[in-house]
Amino acid sequence: MVVSIVKIALPVVLLALTAESFVVKFDKAAFTQQISKQSSTAVSLGVGDAFKSLLGLGDKVFSGPCVMGDESIMSQKAHGTSNTPVQENLRWEVDRENADRICNFNRHYAEYRGYWTSTKFVEEAKAEYEANGEVKFYDSNTGNLLFVAPKGRTFKEFMTESVSHGWPSFRDEEVLWDYVRCLPDGEAVSVDGTHLGHNLPDSSGSRYCINLISVAGTPTDEMGSKSD
Repeated sequence: MVVSIVKIALPVVLLALTAESFVVKFDKAAFTQQISKQSSTAVSLGVGDAFKSLLGLGDKVFSGPCVMGDESIMSQKAHGTSNTPVQENLRWEVDRENADRICNFNRHYAEYRGYWTSTKFVEEAKAEYEANGEVKFYDSNTGNLLFVAPKGRTFKEFMTESVSHGWPSFRDEEVLWDYVRCLPDGEAVSVDGTHLGHNLPDSSGSRYCINLISVAGTPTDEMGSKSD
């Protein structure tokens, strides 16, 4: 069997991880240039994760507490797979245009590996964790709460795993299953049709590899307060 390896051009992201901080240098020019190359403005999963996905072709049933969904969740609606565009006031200064494409007009692609570290997420998430003991992640379309981390591990462990894989990585206990589903091909979605990422299990169990721009929403109660 001949396996063709497709080289994926990625923006230059240099990560220096210490015990207390995450230092990131992001090549914005490279990122902007690659956004213009395709309408999805995204690349597929990282090379390592892509091979794992390739080797795991076929429908799956993930063990609990993962909640399975079906293809009807991602049916065409008023705005791609969702009823509305992403919110205007996304958190962490993420790219709204790119967020709308990935959340609502995409099933297989992701923000660039390491993109989340180029935003204000690292700084602001650390402050949120220090204030509240957790960080909350809301649907970029609806504002529903989808993930809360860390649970069952430290903030440092959550960040270290996310840096290692290139995307925010959540475990079962960090998922709000009222609003999150996994499809048989591993795609992770919200019940409202937002593409979130993929479930890529490892030796520790399910690992939800999630686009930051898909979970950068503002909770609906805060949106109401700002509009009053």
